[in-house]
Amino acid sequence: MRTALAVCGVASLVHLIPLCLPRNMPEQELAIARVTAEPGNRVRLLKPLKHHPKATGAELREAAELLLEGAPAEARELLEEAARREPMALETHLLRARICRVEQMDRCVQESFKKASEMAPGDARPDLLQAEMQEGDGDLEGALEAMDRARHKAPGEPGVQLRYSRLLSAVGRSEEAEAAIRAAAAKLPPQRLYMELGLLRTREGRNEDARRFFAQAVGEGPQSAVAHFHLGMAHFRLGNLDAAEEELREADRLDVSNPQSLAALCAMQMKAGLKDAALVTKMDLERRFQGQAELIRDACRSDP
Repeated sequence: MRTALAVCGVASLVHLIPLCLPRNMPEQELAIARVTAEPGNRVRLLKPLKHHPKATGAELREAAELLLEGAPAEARELLEEAARREPMALETHLLRARICRVEQMDRCVQESFKKASEMAPGDARPDLLQAEMQEGDGDLEGALEAMDRARHKAPGEPGVQLRYSRLLSAVGRSEEAEAAIRAAAAKLPPQRLYMELGLLRTREGRNEDARRFFAQAVGEGPQSAVAHFHLGMAHFRLGNLDAAEEELREADRLDVSNPQSLAALCAMQMKAGLKDAALVTKMDLERRFQGQAELIRDACRSDP
């Protein structure tokens, strides 16, 4: 016991040493801020970088992003200094749009996008960010227009094409959504292609077609926990609880760090009235995922 305590004490001292050493490089402050959760502590660490002669524009932007959610005003100050040091960086205008959005400054958001587009008219990133924001606001048609602009600027990028497909699906344009997926097929691994087609069929409510695509995805990637998870969900939607449980347990076996599969199984068992089985699943969840009490409670709760 004394040896173990001594080892723990030495380990703690080793981890405290960096905090006690003199720091004169921005990356040191950034490294500490990345593992600091409390916004006030982050501000104290990062705000002085505004006057640090060695801080680059990229470092100031990272500092601003670390303050984005908890201290947007201080983030904007750091970003303005980044703009002064690197006036031609497109990333600065995109980050300014995000900060202004958090501060609910709509005019500033639009001006930031306008400057970004003027600076790099052929770059898809401003349109991608605008699509993300509009989708978050529930403006699916606006998001779709922005994604359409992005895919014309990045015609060979499969990720852009898939995001475009999902938005088409969300506004009910299913045939065009499938065509967009097929257009990206040459650059997608077969498993990813089948997963995207399965997800599209799920959104359309075509559960048997979705099940077939997810089964093909599992065939292409039998070690994919995600593919097994979606196949299990498809089986459940078709009323086959035994097959659903088999796939969800396989997904859990392949990714033991993720509670999603067992939580879905617990919810299924409760919905099917298998309360004893759900209790066993819940106990397994509680044993393995002690920090996920709310997720477990929601998944395994009785229907009102």
